Amino acid sequence: MLLEEAFDGPGEARLTNELRADGHVVLELGAFDADRLIGVVVFSRLMIEGPGASFPAVALAPVATAADARRAGVATSLIETAHRQLIEAGERLSVVLGEPEFYSRFGYEVERAEGFSSPWQGPYMQAVAWGDAPEHGQLHYAPAFDRL
Repeated sequence: MLLEEAFDGPGEARLTNELRADGHVVLELGAFDADRLIGVVVFSRLMIEGPGASFPAVALAPVATAADARRAGVATSLIETAHRQLIEAGERLSVVLGEPEFYSRFGYEVERAEGFSSPWQGPYMQAVAWGDAPEHGQLHYAPAFDRL
């Protein structure tokens, strides 16, 4: 329900359900106000194919906040908490397709993603590295993204 409201339709909710069903969710966090879900962030497995090697990374999508909880720091808290957990788990790179003005506060940079190729490459593709990670290669998202 939250994802359908936040994105004006079922696409992101369907994506999230398919990522779960396929076993491609690496981390999913929710924020609650009493018993009501007011925020969610999902990171799924992403593979980077480079010359002679593949590298695991994560893709941030989706992130959503209930309309009446926006601008209260819910998404910021979810993303920051998720990043800490991902780093502790040994993840070294995350990509996101979104507004640079918003995601740059979490370390995402358009420049860091420019060496990658994907169907969604462009001015909204961003990456953040938390250690040694490739700077070039083909991004292979979970199959659920192909069904959007």
